[in-house]
Amino acid sequence: MTYTALVAGGGIAGTSAAIALSKAGITPVVYEAYERAADNVGAFLTLAVNALDALHALDLDLGDLGFDTPKIRITNGSGRRLGELPYGTGLPGGQVSRTMKRADLYRFLREQAVHRGVRFEYGKRLVDATATGDGVQASFADGSTVAADLLIGADGLRSRTREIIDPAAPGARYAGLLNTGGYARGLGTGCEPGMMHAIFGKRCFFAYAAHPNGEVWWAANPAQPAELSPADVAAITPGEWRARLNDLFRGDRGPALDIIAATGEIFAGWNTYTMPAVPTWHRDRMIIIGDAAHAAAPSSGQGAAMAIEDAVVLATCLRDSPDVEAAFHAYERLRRHRVERVVRQGNRTGGWKALSPLARAPRDVIMSLAMRHVTRTGADPNGWIYDHHLDWDVLTG
Repeated sequence: MTYTALVAGGGIAGTSAAIALSKAGITPVVYEAYERAADNVGAFLTLAVNALDALHALDLDLGDLGFDTPKIRITNGSGRRLGELPYGTGLPGGQVSRTMKRADLYRFLREQAVHRGVRFEYGKRLVDATATGDGVQASFADGSTVAADLLIGADGLRSRTREIIDPAAPGARYAGLLNTGGYARGLGTGCEPGMMHAIFGKRCFFAYAAHPNGEVWWAANPAQPAELSPADVAAITPGEWRARLNDLFRGDRGPALDIIAATGEIFAGWNTYTMPAVPTWHRDRMIIIGDAAHAAAPSSGQGAAMAIEDAVVLATCLRDSPDVEAAFHAYERLRRHRVERVVRQGNRTGGWKALSPLARAPRDVIMSLAMRHVTRTGADPNGWIYDHHLDWDVLTG
């Protein structure tokens, strides 16, 4: 059945959804709140093989975007190696997980969407939407209104669509951590290109990977018990970030201090949030996907992957179901268990980043034993995440 779809949000979830809908024969228009594309938003991220598999379902190939990161090596602040894990087994074509700048992924997805005829409207912040029986009427902050057969809320953690669907829906919860990072140059870390290193430091978590061009991409998660406003986080100067990070990593073994010293510009920081289980994903002709429905902690490395998977599944459900209501129910049946399991796992590992000194020792023992089990048995505890396959041609409705 042919529909018109209003997609609220032009990030990874919204743009992926527009591409998937277009492939399914549905006409999407993306309405983005900001006045321009998000080409300079965010730092970098890793797309695990399940995300690449979902992109393949949309006939998308990242090509040389980013660099391969097939494994992650975990150590503690004393320099003790706790173990090594794969980011899933490679895809049949030999592709492995890839790390890339978030802005480059945004740009790639938008270019692919435009190439397929998707229209983007900028400066369109959704304020309200009402069901019209056989469709939805949406209102925007600039006073304009738009009618469509359905509304897909891909508008992130602060989703207005989620509030419209269920005014009692839970909101994002602060996770007690800040994020920052940067790109270091002219530094030899001795690590092989493509190996992601995760250091559970004595006072702060630090991750880094060496790009084949010699750059070192890194991120840090300083604990911040009291939530800061976006303005307060933005007011932290690069010099203050540098001083704070130098203090946090001064007692650790590892390259964190050298990497920070070799970084010309440290990212402006941002808060980390998690999302409690959202009980209502859809109502009438409106539905939420991506972070609007199930934000995964950054430690899961699955936020973008879950959004891309959502896009594929929702589009095929709309393609194969007799009506919108049936499609939405099929989509939730296929997605809720998986994404909420990913969120729970991410919250567990994210909580390990800000433990007290007394709690760090048992954490390290648990992680080390788990890694030894993986090495001994070859069983990947995260295989259920990475081995997930989506087949565009298989009926999902």
